[in-house]
Amino acid sequence: MQQLLAAAQQMQDQLMSAQQELADAVVEGSAGGGLVKAKVNGQGDLVDLTISPGAIDGSDPAETAQTVADLVLAAVRDANRAAGELQQEKMGPLASGIGALGGAGDVPGMPGIPGIGDFPDQPHGGEPRGGGDLRG
Repeated sequence: MQQLLAAAQQMQDQLMSAQQELADAVVEGSAGGGLVKAKVNGQGDLVDLTISPGAIDGSDPAETAQTVADLVLAAVRDANRAAGELQQEKMGPLASGIGALGGAGDVPGMPGIPGIGDFPDQPHGGEPRGGGDLRG
């Protein structure tokens, strides 16, 4: 039992370290050949957005606005994809260890791993938000 608790503590320490690495990391995505660049941290939070003046056509503001909006969405998606890859790299190996210890629950920054992670509509690893009356 003591050995299991020690292994769980070590896993928790590794998890916290990986989460801090993700919070400190910044990845970049781009669109339009670099006309729009988005930076997100390893947890997927947008931390910077750069729009090149070359993305703006003063002769057609309406079209430019739509084009820039599309480029921003594409750049943010690209950055989030890179953040997801970083999350998988840092947290993926820990997920199997957590499962081996019989643990699950909420592990921030691990979307897409069944039973573990941040699911906006399902905050507890698949448990529906507000689902059911717990009073019996």
